[in-house]
Amino acid sequence: MEVTQIPFVKLIEINDEKAHLSLEYKENILNHVETIHASAQFALAETQSGVFLQELFPNLEGKVIPLLRDATIKYKKPAQKKIYAFASVSDENLKKFQKLFEKKGRGSIEVDVIVKDIDNVVTAVASFVWFITKI
Repeated sequence: MEVTQIPFVKLIEINDEKAHLSLEYKENILNHVETIHASAQFALAETQSGVFLQELFPNLEGKVIPLLRDATIKYKKPAQKKIYAFASVSDENLKKFQKLFEKKGRGSIEVDVIVKDIDNVVTAVASFVWFITKI
């Protein structure tokens, strides 16, 4: 699925820049102090975590249902400029998931995401636990 076609992603206008997702600094996603709203940053990070899983496991697309099970996020600095999201999975989490998925056809995997602005200032760090099961 093309991530930018998800209705909520379209609503807040998350952009797919191939290597990562981004969100422009614009009025419709600002909060009361004119920084990018916490929920918009969360949406960017969560969406990036899902895209990262698609890239990590392209052979599973259309064969599994991924569901977000848990999430944590810490906001570090105000987001006052365009922001980008960068995702990763530790080798340990990857191996653990692959072993369980091969054995049971389902498993959980934790994806870490860092959100940075265009000046490389970290605005948020997050962790998303996805439950993935075969269809």
